Amino acid sequence: MISSYEIIRKGRKQLIDILQKDIDYVLDELRSEIVITKEEYEGLEKYEDSKKKSRELLILIQAKGEAACCQFLECLEVTCPGSNHALQVQKHCCSVGEEEGEIQKHPEEEKKDLEIGCPSQEKEDGVPEELEEENKHPTTGCSVSEEEGEIQKHPEEEKKDLEIGCPSQEKEDGVPEELEEENQHPITGCPSQEKEAGVQEELEEENKHPTTGCSVGEEEGEIQKHPEEEKKDLEIERRKAVMDILCELNLEKHENKALSLQEVLEINTGSLKEFTPQTREDLPWYFLRKILALNVTARSTSFKQVVSDATASNRLFQVLRRDEGNERIDKDFFFTLEMGESHSVNPLDVLCAVLLCSDSFLQQEILLKMSMCQFALPLILPPLKTSKCTLMLWAMRDIVKIWRPHSLAESRGFWEDSLVLASMPTVSFVRMGNCNLSKSKILNEFLSPSQQHNDFFLHRDMESGNVPREISDGLVEIAWYFPGGRTNTDLFPEPVAVANLRGDVESHWVQFSFLTQVSSAVFIFAECIGEREYTLLSSLKDLSTQFYFILEDRSIKSDCTLEFLNKLAPVIKLDNSHILAKTATTNKAVFVELLRAAVGKIIASNPKCVSVDKMCTTAHELTIQVDEDHKECQDALRCATEISGEIKDVAAYKKETLILQGDLWKNLAKVEKELCRMERQGDMPSEKYRSELRGKWLELRRQQSQCDLPIGLINFIKGIKHLKDAERNYFLKWMKFNLDHIARGNLSKLRADYKEKCKKLGDDGQKVAEVDQLISSSSLGVEHFMRELGQIYEAEYSMVKEGKIAENKRQFAHFPSIAAELLLEGLPIELIDGDASNIPLQWITDVLNKLNIKLRGKSKMMVITVLGVQSTGKSTLLNTMFGLQFAVSSGRCTRGAFMTLLNVRENLAQDLGCDFILVIDTEGLKAPELAKLEDSYQHDNELATLVIGLSDITIVNMAMENATEMKDILQIVTHAFLRMEGIGQKPNCQFVHQNVSDISAHDQNMRDRKHLLEQLNEMTQAAAKMEKLNRDIKFSDIMDYDPEMHNWYIPGLWHGVPPMAPVNMGYSEKVLELKKYLFEFIKNRSCKIPPKDIPQFIEWVKSLWNAVKHKNFIFSFQNSLIAEAYNNLSIKYSEWDRDFRREMHLWVSEQETLIQNVSPDKIAFNNLKCELQKKLLCGEEQILESLNKYFGSEAANLHLVEKYKEDFVRSAHSLKRELENYSSNKLQDAIQIRKSLHKTDALQAEYKKTIEGKVDRLLEKCRGNKQKLQEKELETEFDKMWRETLLEIPPIYLEKREIYAEVESYLRKNFCAHLKLYTQKLAGKRGLLNCRIQTFEIKNDHVQSRFWKRMSPWNSQMDYMHIIKVFANSLLSKCTSYIAEKLNSKGDYYETYCIDLLCMINEKLQQPDVQKLHTTPSFEVDLKLHILGEAAHAFQMRHEEFVKENDPHIRLGKLKPHYFAIFRDLYQEKDAQQTQAKDFCEMCLYPAIVNYVNNRLGVEIVDNFHNSEQSIDFGSRSLFQFTILKYLLNEWNFDQYVEYITTYEKFVKSWILKRMVDYYTKNEDLKNLEENIFSAILDRIRKTLNKLRHQDAETISKFVEDFSQEMQKELVIPKDSLVGIHMKQAFDPDQFFAFVESFLPNLQEQILSRFRDLDIKSKLSKLPVKPQDEIFKQMFGCGKQCPFCKVPCEAGGSAHQEHFATVHRPKGLGEYREIVSKKLVYDICSTAVASNAHFRNQDTNWELYPYKDYRAYYPDWCIQPDPSINASDYWKYVFKMFNDDFAREYNSKPADLPEDWGNITKEQALQALKERYKLQPTLSSECLP
Repeated sequence: MISSYEIIRKGRKQLIDILQKDIDYVLDELRSEIVITKEEYEGLEKYEDSKKKSRELLILIQAKGEAACCQFLECLEVTCPGSNHALQVQKHCCSVGEEEGEIQKHPEEEKKDLEIGCPSQEKEDGVPEELEEENKHPTTGCSVSEEEGEIQKHPEEEKKDLEIGCPSQEKEDGVPEELEEENQHPITGCPSQEKEAGVQEELEEENKHPTTGCSVGEEEGEIQKHPEEEKKDLEIERRKAVMDILCELNLEKHENKALSLQEVLEINTGSLKEFTPQTREDLPWYFLRKILALNVTARSTSFKQVVSDATASNRLFQVLRRDEGNERIDKDFFFTLEMGESHSVNPLDVLCAVLLCSDSFLQQEILLKMSMCQFALPLILPPLKTSKCTLMLWAMRDIVKIWRPHSLAESRGFWEDSLVLASMPTVSFVRMGNCNLSKSKILNEFLSPSQQHNDFFLHRDMESGNVPREISDGLVEIAWYFPGGRTNTDLFPEPVAVANLRGDVESHWVQFSFLTQVSSAVFIFAECIGEREYTLLSSLKDLSTQFYFILEDRSIKSDCTLEFLNKLAPVIKLDNSHILAKTATTNKAVFVELLRAAVGKIIASNPKCVSVDKMCTTAHELTIQVDEDHKECQDALRCATEISGEIKDVAAYKKETLILQGDLWKNLAKVEKELCRMERQGDMPSEKYRSELRGKWLELRRQQSQCDLPIGLINFIKGIKHLKDAERNYFLKWMKFNLDHIARGNLSKLRADYKEKCKKLGDDGQKVAEVDQLISSSSLGVEHFMRELGQIYEAEYSMVKEGKIAENKRQFAHFPSIAAELLLEGLPIELIDGDASNIPLQWITDVLNKLNIKLRGKSKMMVITVLGVQSTGKSTLLNTMFGLQFAVSSGRCTRGAFMTLLNVRENLAQDLGCDFILVIDTEGLKAPELAKLEDSYQHDNELATLVIGLSDITIVNMAMENATEMKDILQIVTHAFLRMEGIGQKPNCQFVHQNVSDISAHDQNMRDRKHLLEQLNEMTQAAAKMEKLNRDIKFSDIMDYDPEMHNWYIPGLWHGVPPMAPVNMGYSEKVLELKKYLFEFIKNRSCKIPPKDIPQFIEWVKSLWNAVKHKNFIFSFQNSLIAEAYNNLSIKYSEWDRDFRREMHLWVSEQETLIQNVSPDKIAFNNLKCELQKKLLCGEEQILESLNKYFGSEAANLHLVEKYKEDFVRSAHSLKRELENYSSNKLQDAIQIRKSLHKTDALQAEYKKTIEGKVDRLLEKCRGNKQKLQEKELETEFDKMWRETLLEIPPIYLEKREIYAEVESYLRKNFCAHLKLYTQKLAGKRGLLNCRIQTFEIKNDHVQSRFWKRMSPWNSQMDYMHIIKVFANSLLSKCTSYIAEKLNSKGDYYETYCIDLLCMINEKLQQPDVQKLHTTPSFEVDLKLHILGEAAHAFQMRHEEFVKENDPHIRLGKLKPHYFAIFRDLYQEKDAQQTQAKDFCEMCLYPAIVNYVNNRLGVEIVDNFHNSEQSIDFGSRSLFQFTILKYLLNEWNFDQYVEYITTYEKFVKSWILKRMVDYYTKNEDLKNLEENIFSAILDRIRKTLNKLRHQDAETISKFVEDFSQEMQKELVIPKDSLVGIHMKQAFDPDQFFAFVESFLPNLQEQILSRFRDLDIKSKLSKLPVKPQDEIFKQMFGCGKQCPFCKVPCEAGGSAHQEHFATVHRPKGLGEYREIVSKKLVYDICSTAVASNAHFRNQDTNWELYPYKDYRAYYPDWCIQPDPSINASDYWKYVFKMFNDDFAREYNSKPADLPEDWGNITKEQALQALKERYKLQPTLSSECLP
């Protein structure tokens, strides 16, 4: 065979042409398969010319050697399909000359050689048949041996040889019997007289003549080699033939490193497309892929050339037109016909090669699938790897058959047994010498009923059956016939095995000897019986086996044959019935009937029955090795037998050995579900009942943990723990075989017992039910032992968690790691225990975590699940689709759900977006054994909900004949899908309709699909009503479903009637179509929705199962992945919210500055409003755009929170409205302040001008004096002038308002309906002055009297008054904040303030919650009087301060010292510009910059705080709650807890402020912020000064005006503070600017010093934008509280439609107490909503109402049931520790807390808090110490 190196060398030109087409793709493939290194890849990439790149690549590959060349050609075939075939054709063409002799002779010389029988013309060993054309006679075209014979004898000699049965008539070795006819002598019809030396079969020691011990050649007197030498030569030849085949099939690398089942099942690009072999190298993979997919065409080895239709048509046209009218037949015509076959390989050679290169487990799988296809199985492999044959016992052990012998036909019983253990007669068929009859073809007819033909054995007329065998001669195949209990159609009443030896008996004497000893009868096909045959058969005289001869027509007429048959008759007990003749005129059907009759007679004669298992004894005697003989397999068998040997009664064994999964586990499952459902609670308080259940649960776990390990389980643990990988796999297989065998035996007896009892007892159902239960309990497999390990592990884990066992004392912590290894090796792991209807959650979690570790986190996977009615072929569908091994035998129907992992090869993983496919097989819905149970529908619903929730794709398997069950299934499935829609899951659904075989099924069933969709829609709406979803919903709304694309019509599995029916080819093909579609779908889906990894899958399992355990699924589902995605979305929204607020705060600050810098008459409020709207719209659009981008990003699990998107859209709209109100109010306030100050500012300016004119004149007057005045004199003159001037200025006083009177007037208008009451109240208070917030009290007349009368006895008056007080305090606090905010502004009082307050009060009083309080008008009047009285008092004081501050005379008086200083300096001729520059800095810039810094600082602090390490704690409301609760636990201060619970808003505000103060006290962030803001404005000032320097302002007045204009958006320059700007004095801009520049550093230090001197708390409180308030707005959210325990809502945004909280608390902490006993209530609402408890309050009109239906009254609240018993440990611990304190605080008695609350520690409380908030992956190490 030509090496890969030579193929490249000789095909270089063709290779370069191929490579140039897509050289980059080839390079990528070579790099990914590590054929070339990264450096080599990059080096080749430098070449731009593709031809140059291709040439360099070939040189590089050849330099690497043969292995690299081989890999290169493999990669080339992947990237350029068909390239290897093209090169192979070239290879064969090139190799002819080399193999046949490079120097060709002249035709005449060849002819001469032929005439004298030249040996050089003999066919050389290894020359393929297809090359015979070269050896044909140059004239006739016939081959040498055909025309001449190698050494031709004289005709008389030939005749003489024929008459005496010349041994030279041996069949050519390697040519199948089917081809013998072609090889016979052209005249006599006898076989060729000499075997070809190159293909001679090995003649081992065992193959010597049975009588003489000599080899055939020795007997004939030929000169023979020494036997040892001959044996050695034959072994070398045989190994060479094997190696040649392995090389041709590209399997040589697997000879030593066998192919494993896992490798073959691995999903790669090839497994997802239709595969047609084009070269010999494709044949093994074609066979494996087809046979594992149960495709009956798997044995085909013919090549299919992939050519276009046009090309094919053109070729056909050319053939038809070739040599038209020419009567001569071209010899090329024959060569063309044989070309396809000559390139191929015999299918049996492919089978032998594949089995040789497969490990034991892959061999098992191959033979199992071959058995299902009704292919004959290899019983004995010829000597391939060693000199011995191999009995394939292990390979057959997995095959189980079911049949009904005629003895059980009437009772309709059946037998089920392992194929290797079933004893039955064996009939063998062999060939002796040559025979024209096709033995295999006759056997196929013999085994096939007339209506159902099966090709059990390959024969010459099948595809590639005529290709010469190279290595498979000596193969013994075996097939079986099993009756189906149909007496009229069954061929035989009992099962029978049929063995078939490939090749001649004499050449394979060992195999023949084996068959004669294990068979009841041996049928010998022979052409003639001569001396040689007689001698061979005479050696069998001592055997009890019957021998039959099947002779051809010519043999019957031969005297020689008759003579030797008569001689043989007494030796091997022959009579006429043992001779069957097949003449040319014999009808085939008649002959087959004769053969069946003969076999039937043998079966009826009580023949020898041997199982395949027992055959190994004979095999050992004949030195045939058995595939089970090696040490690993036998050691594993011993281990398995130690366990299974103890099992007699399965049910009893399970009860005694597998103790933990019995009643203990089932009771645990019941307790766990009851903990969630609380159905048997009765009148017991919810928390007490939960505590009691928890106690039961712990006791059951304790009992489990105290169970001793039985010896059987100890041995099982040893087997999976200590055995090496290979041994462990053998061990698990042996366990499966042994357990299945035992279970089958048990079930057989129980079924018989069940039938008997049904007949005898009739209607006495109890005893029948007992047997029925025993049948259900008699299933025993490896999964039960693994389940027990899971329970052992869980029991120990529980005890460790409870502190009963120390962590370092654990014995079984390694179990999950072992299970993870087994899962990786392909063993299905139980996900749901179908017997207990429960999930061992901790076990599954830890197994999957270990698996994730072993995979190093590379565990992205798609999940495919199948659902359907029991026994409709779900497991078979998965096994066929993926080559899996889910149990499918009778009595082993899947219970619960099992998961298997399929590896995706790396080159495909990137395309599919996942590393694995996780396949989940489920138990059948509507199972008959569960149908009688009350909760069977619930059980099916739970199963369907869970697996659909876990799946990316759900296959709903429906058998078309089960219409009723189908409808029930659809109802269950739609219910499950509806639940998934409720939690954001939308899996894909594929409906598989089985047993539909019509090719037009898809079109014919269009109406059915439409009807199915209608049914699905109806069921979806029905399910929606059951789940209490009041909306119109269709099936397509809840899942990804396309009626055209997602319905599959698959034919039935069997082609005919079992047990002899093969698999329907249409079944395999349709399943492959479905598989291809699924993977295409996965590829597309993974682009949109990232696949889950193992940690995410674990979270889904946990959350789904927890929700399933609660009956009200939709309202009980909570999932950490959803919570994580929601939390991440909330954090993102908080950032967008913060950015929008920042933008608006800065814009408003800028506009306020601008308003204060311009005249009121220039302020256009409408323009401002327009600009405000644009700004707001822009900000809102920015948030919505960010939201859309986020949902379009690759952030994890976004599809799960798609339904919350609308909440955040609404929140964006709400934020816009909030900022619109804020901004508009701020702008209006600024305008009002500007207008109120404008009049006084104008007067002030006039006064200043007057004063400055007077100062100018005084200055001139003083300068006119001849005598210079001293400073004292100057001061006297100045005082005199000042007094005179003030007298000249008319006094103008600001109007003082009576705020009280104005407020009373507004109140009177507001109380027009209750004016009398208002007047009385006001008189009683003696005026509004005496009404203050502090004096407000709740009185009896605040509640309607009729309400007191009909108040429920369960509600105390004190409690009710407290509720009203809480509301009033909340409103008072809000109004107080509003008053304080207005007081901080610089403006005067405006009447809108009181109007706003009244609107706030009215709005609150109109809320539905407040209306339910039944308050009176007296309450409203008192409330408004006290709030407005407080406001009137505060606003009156503020107004008086404003009047005083803005009195023109007072303001002017403050400027007198400055005017005198200027006057004095000017008189003394000092440079006044330095003074004025200093005044400009101190009086103008200083206050303006301080104001600017304050305006910016609040906004910057918010940003800085959120960008610091504090941001994690304030990232979302859930994180914020966690941080506060952790803080409270660490501080452990009762008063703080009370404040947090009773006045949450106040507490949060003060806590945020404290947190900010603490943070900025510890670092210099605040100082840095102040410096940064100051530096920025200082830079802006300097740039403005530089700009104005060049504008040459003539006066300082002009300069100040210009400067103010330039800085009008940043600084408010108090121009009235600067004096003397209108006085006559010289102004030098350069000098003035220089002075200002020199004063700026000092100014900076003064301002920063001022900020440093302020304490942080007062600094934060005085800022216009208070950072603590901004953070509060984001963290406080909507402000809604749980209607039961008053815990705050944590939902993101501000306009969400549903409120939720992560942790709820005992209601007693919110002051709830029992009416009679006055004890605090300890029930927790998150427990109550899952119980049968009831509640009553004013919302229910004090009528009892179930907690489960709380949403009828509180539809906007979602209270999730606690996911675990420990979920609320935090508040339980707080309540336990402060029980007495809370009782004193609330004037109650301490609660009678459940006992187990006393066991909770502080550490456990914190741990519970962490577990509840672990949903947030962003928690910092600070949060989770």
